[in-house]
Amino acid sequence: MLTRNLPRTVPSALFRAMSSSTTSDRTVLCEEFGPDKGVITLNRLKALNAINLDMVRQIYGAMRSWQGQKNLVIVKGAGEKSFCAGGDVRSLVEAGPVPESRNFFREEYNLNALIGSYKPDYVAVIDGITMGGGVGLSVHGKYRVATERTMFAMPETAIGLFPDVGGGYFLPRLDGKLGLYLGLTGFRLKGKDVAKAGIATHYVESKNLEALEKELLASKNSSDVAATLNKFNVQDSSEFVLAKNLKQINACFSGPTVESILTALEADGSEWAQSTLKTLAKMSPLSMKVTKKQLDLGRSMDLRSCLRMEFRMAVHCLIDSDFKEGVRALLIDRDQSPKWKPTTLGEVTEQQVDRFFGALPDGDELLFEDEVKANM
Repeated sequence: MLTRNLPRTVPSALFRAMSSSTTSDRTVLCEEFGPDKGVITLNRLKALNAINLDMVRQIYGAMRSWQGQKNLVIVKGAGEKSFCAGGDVRSLVEAGPVPESRNFFREEYNLNALIGSYKPDYVAVIDGITMGGGVGLSVHGKYRVATERTMFAMPETAIGLFPDVGGGYFLPRLDGKLGLYLGLTGFRLKGKDVAKAGIATHYVESKNLEALEKELLASKNSSDVAATLNKFNVQDSSEFVLAKNLKQINACFSGPTVESILTALEADGSEWAQSTLKTLAKMSPLSMKVTKKQLDLGRSMDLRSCLRMEFRMAVHCLIDSDFKEGVRALLIDRDQSPKWKPTTLGEVTEQQVDRFFGALPDGDELLFEDEVKANM
């Protein structure tokens, strides 16, 4: 049964009754299989399944309505190219710091928090491009299934943003300094390497996804779900793509500042270090410093605390940051020549960085749904 424009919470009987539009014009497909299974499919093919506010609301509504009913929820993307290419940042920039843009981050982060504490078994099939908002839809869940078509990245520093959707929580928890490296450089992990990095929990060949889903939907309990995922999981002994550089990553990215990271890379002098320096030179200096502080703080936070912090950061980005210029240069005009302000790391002041972590001017902080209900 398919639903559209689901309210944030909805009685299960009403949820099952909503089925008026054809499949092709729905951006999110919510299907029920028996009394205890649900499948959510992102269905915005032309946009590589990038999510907008309406999609966030549909996903959240379905998940909340299923919370006490289902034992298993599968989330996947339509087509073979993308699970979810991220949030629709172009529309956010074009809208500016209006309530709807702020609400996108507020409700997306509420969805990320729900995924992180979800009671039914949650299986995200990250087949294809998985970036930004798509990472938030998957990485906080119990299971993440990568395929040979998976391409994972957090490329936000290239558009004047920061690795949000809980990036401050999960990136510092990867081995060593791998998370900081991924967050600053936007390095793309593909296929089996997404599992080797500790981001995906399983690796399954795409040709077997249909069979995997069929067996998952036939599972009777959590033990069956785990056993089915393990059955389809491909054991691989090939070397992690960054294995040869992990020692360098841990050494160079251990410095207390972004400047010290660049100094260490320059001292390293290897071909890898030179390539990394070239990559970092393209990123917003302000975003890199903000990201470094975000991940340093997030290391000792729980997910909800990270999301509260990131909501402040996101709203400050909407008010004044390199975000608009980065999206213009890379996604709108596509001239690949952003004019960052400040233009160099040395010009970025501590006060400029701290502003992103400060209270919002109007006191509008992120509240999660249970907190809103408690205050009513």
